Amino acid sequence: MIGSQRADRPRGGRMTIARSRGALSGLLLVLLGIWGALIPFIGPNFDFAFTPDQPWVWTTGRGWLEVLPGAVTVIGGLLLLTSRNRATAMLGGWLTVAAGAWFVVGRALAGPLGLGDAGAPVATAETKRVWLDLTYFYGLGALIIFLGALALGRVSVRSVRDVEYASRTAVVDAPAHTGPVPVTHTGPVATGTPVGDRPTEVIDPQRQQQVPRRRGLRNLFRGRRDRTLVHR
Repeated sequence: MIGSQRADRPRGGRMTIARSRGALSGLLLVLLGIWGALIPFIGPNFDFAFTPDQPWVWTTGRGWLEVLPGAVTVIGGLLLLTSRNRATAMLGGWLTVAAGAWFVVGRALAGPLGLGDAGAPVATAETKRVWLDLTYFYGLGALIIFLGALALGRVSVRSVRDVEYASRTAVVDAPAHTGPVPVTHTGPVATGTPVGDRPTEVIDPQRQQQVPRRRGLRNLFRGRRDRTLVHR
């Protein structure tokens, strides 16, 4: 009984998940990653930027503190969005969590590590300065961490829907049945017998190939006697 249950269990079922498990979180993380990587270059066009207050200006600090974690967030979000494998989806979730954490603590570690400076917020009011810090670094990183952790929780738990999805996938990928095929009996049938009442027999192709047909001496000579001679 246990052996039959193991045989019926779909291969790779524990690692198979539906793509919808991390689709929404993955899409939001991709959008947040694009925002984090591009906002330092397009923000000056809307008077919403850190120094230098010029669009499309590359600095070492922007590369390490904004472009790098933004790109990692996009990669992790794509893995969550497209993967049907639990391990790959969890890898994408951990990448987004790490990128979000770097958005939060990167500015504090940039000086000791020699990674450059992200600049100062271009703002005269305290409210705008807070909004710049939140949307560029701290708030953005915290939101990415939250969505990444939420996605990790969803893909790490094997739910009933995952089991049903893995079983349905295994049934679709199963080979076609090659067992015995019932055929209509070709022997003599009484006249007037309905089609549904005619006898049927089951022919197993494998058995038919393995067991050779026996020919007696009478059939052997009869076959030679029945041959027609053709004169050229």
